[in-house]
Amino acid sequence: MFTDPIADYLTRLRNALAAGHRVVEIPASNMKKEITKILFDQGYVLSYKFIGEKEGIETIKIALKYDKNTKESIIKEIQRISKPGLRKYAGYKDMPRILNGLGIAIVSTSRGVMTNKQASKEKVGGELLCYVY
Repeated sequence: MFTDPIADYLTRLRNALAAGHRVVEIPASNMKKEITKILFDQGYVLSYKFIGEKEGIETIKIALKYDKNTKESIIKEIQRISKPGLRKYAGYKDMPRILNGLGIAIVSTSRGVMTNKQASKEKVGGELLCYVY
């Protein structure tokens, strides 16, 4: 069993993108669902579906997005920031700018999971989960 489910989620995405897969299936949790919704809203994935399978095991089916001309993935890099051994937090004034505003940081706040831009707008800080660009 893995100890960091978010790192496992990001690694499965990264591996599927490196292999050129169109779809990836990942075991679901509420945090992973929220991260998936953010990736979809920001245009990093094509679509997603939450599938409730038998025995109570739920999965997330994510259709990955690639550039039509170059066939490269839209996600260039997805990087875990806060780890179980070393948590990273940021206040709303200290939110990082990823790739000079072109990328996003996904932040877990007291008001839910959101992007760094949305957290700054709502003036709420939290745990930096990952950077995506």
